[in-house]
Amino acid sequence: MTAFSRFLLFFLACLALGRGLDPEPARAAETLTLRLGLIEREVGVGELESYALTGEIPRNLQPYRRVLPPAVRDLLAKHLQIDRKLARQFLEDLFQKEEGEKFLAQIETVIPESSPETIRETFLATLENSERITVSSFLKAYPEPRVTVDLLALASIAVRLNRQNLESTLIASGLMETSRALAGTSLPDGVFPHESGNAVVLRGERVFYDPGRKRAIRADIYYSTETEGPLVIMSHGFAADRRFLRYLAYHLASRGIPVVSVEHPGSNIDSIARGATGLTLDRILPAGEFIDRPKDISFVLNELTSLNRDSSEFKGKLPTDRVTIIGHSFGGYTALALAGARLVPRAARAACSRLTPLERSPADWLQCSAAELPYRSMSFRDYRIDRAIVLNPIVGDLFNGDLSSISIPILLLSSTADGITPIVDHQLKPFESLAGEKYLLIADGATHMSATDRGYLDSSLGQSTLVREVMDDRADPLRKMLAGVSYAFIEQSTPRAEIYRPFISSSYVESFSSDFLRFRLTRKLPAPIVTALTVLSPDRPRVRSDTLPRPSWLEASWEMLDTWFAPPDFHTEKLNVILGKLLYYSDPTFDPWG
Repeated sequence: MTAFSRFLLFFLACLALGRGLDPEPARAAETLTLRLGLIEREVGVGELESYALTGEIPRNLQPYRRVLPPAVRDLLAKHLQIDRKLARQFLEDLFQKEEGEKFLAQIETVIPESSPETIRETFLATLENSERITVSSFLKAYPEPRVTVDLLALASIAVRLNRQNLESTLIASGLMETSRALAGTSLPDGVFPHESGNAVVLRGERVFYDPGRKRAIRADIYYSTETEGPLVIMSHGFAADRRFLRYLAYHLASRGIPVVSVEHPGSNIDSIARGATGLTLDRILPAGEFIDRPKDISFVLNELTSLNRDSSEFKGKLPTDRVTIIGHSFGGYTALALAGARLVPRAARAACSRLTPLERSPADWLQCSAAELPYRSMSFRDYRIDRAIVLNPIVGDLFNGDLSSISIPILLLSSTADGITPIVDHQLKPFESLAGEKYLLIADGATHMSATDRGYLDSSLGQSTLVREVMDDRADPLRKMLAGVSYAFIEQSTPRAEIYRPFISSSYVESFSSDFLRFRLTRKLPAPIVTALTVLSPDRPRVRSDTLPRPSWLEASWEMLDTWFAPPDFHTEKLNVILGKLLYYSDPTFDPWG
């Protein structure tokens, strides 16, 4: 996931906390009444702005000093540049939907003396004269001289909005401490898997066309004259492209491992950019992408088999009998599906019905698109995949909380400061459900995109007001560590396995820790962490699903017809409705590879 989802979450946070843009209406709120139970205090809007600027708490707010941590000032000081026309379209689309009514009702609990209509008109009024979202703008656009804010209701929304990040924070410190290496692992002399090899890397481009699905799949192939396998295939995240892990592809290819990085045409950056020129809202993230992505990989493997056999350029260089898949974010879902995890749309539906808009992380919004699929469960297992590396994967409820059907080795990276795929629901609980050989890499201080290529550092994909991504030189230790551990992990399917096994250890990954980032590796979650996961985020009942590899043709057809004539009673609040045209907020001219 990228800046688009972070933008959505920040925008919702802005609305929930009473932020807007900077118009100059004829009437504006000048006084803010803060209500805490039976106690009320008044503070001027100007005083609130001064507090955001200087950090000095106004005299009238001194009794609330204990409930005004620095984070409150940070929230007040945040701003975001947007296109007000697109933002207005977003709001108008939102308010026409059921989820918009629910959203206004939630905000009304924070501003109890207002009404949904007043709140709606105030939001729209903030979008008239400025493109800068600030702290007190909503108050300036409010049509009454006084605004009453219920602090308990505001705190309730804030807790729900930040639940997953709070859980991640509480878990992270204990996880780092209990996963520390107890004794150093002896590493072979003169072996440095994180260093580039001596082979000259070549890169070729191919377009593989699947006529059955009418999909043209672009791929970059990294190889050398010394290529000897095994093959690695890469899957990028939502709104990204095939070059997202370019540094890792070059590293592996320099050491003799061929890499094919696939671009998924239905969820890459180009598919989002096309939205500005006619792509309908219903196609921003089609539910079918949860099916097409794994099929893209299997189709490309079929094509690579032919190239390996018949092509003069690649003959013997692309062995598809033993493949490691590497996936980031949405690509992590793709990798796990191909590894044997079963997609259960019913579980995603249940999650989307259970969580309110303010309770969701950006990854939760994505999984709600899968809720539209009519199948009970689906399997995309490709037995050519013999191990998987998943970086900050989107998991949540997509697999019904169960990865026990995966039998191949899994290496999973989790970043403690990941605000896109919070670690508890999307990495730690899924890791605990794995039954086979598994390794958890923990990057304390890293964010969702820290493992990706530095080529996107200055792009809109790498910038966010809500979640400041760590992608600069501070993330270099993570990239170097990941390069070494990934290579050692891939080598476990070769005769050189014994040489590189010591490098899949916490003592090795800890050696890359810096003042900013700390690393751990564990094969099993410590007992206190498992207990904490149960307490903080208790297991939800699993949704029943069939045990067939996938529905029969007759069953699938019947379910589709049933869906048409009797729509299921659930509320998906699907991604395209909520995002609206705000997904077009990007820099289409930026080309990090130009």
